[in-house]
Amino acid sequence: MPLSTPEPGAVPAPPVGAGALVVGIYTAPYAGAPMEQQGSVVVQPGLGIVGDRYHAGIARGTWSDPRWHDKELTLFEAEVADALGIEPYLARRNVVTRGVTLYGLLGIRFRIGEVLLAGVRPCDPCRYIEQHTGRPGLTRALARGRGGLRTRIIEGGRIRLGDALEVVGLDE
Repeated sequence: MPLSTPEPGAVPAPPVGAGALVVGIYTAPYAGAPMEQQGSVVVQPGLGIVGDRYHAGIARGTWSDPRWHDKELTLFEAEVADALGIEPYLARRNVVTRGVTLYGLLGIRFRIGEVLLAGVRPCDPCRYIEQHTGRPGLTRALARGRGGLRTRIIEGGRIRLGDALEVVGLDE
């Protein structure tokens, strides 16, 4: 079920299905580097994934601007990648999920593996994705809630391939 913006007045579908889980984990050691698949990662509140380009300010560029504090961990739906006919890593997000409507996790606390997260805003793409991938139209295809979800890390720990996603409650 791809990420979509609900119609005004519509009753939203539950964001998490019974089989919601992590099907991909990606990091890049520096800005512009190819995404590297990982079997597991350690994440830290306020910093992100240990070894990723945004951890502790390693990256420099548009998204390393201090006003974008919610770049700690990004999620992307495998279903969106399937619908667009792309490999999930091309979206340049950290964690790829299956079985969850990420837009429905805005303002929600949820757990993946040992990690407690809060969905803070959509992860809308910029034109850099098109430049980096050579895929014209990818920015538009990932717009309007299909680009993923930015999260705040509340409790750190390890995320592994195959970890389930479990809703905990509303974010404060």
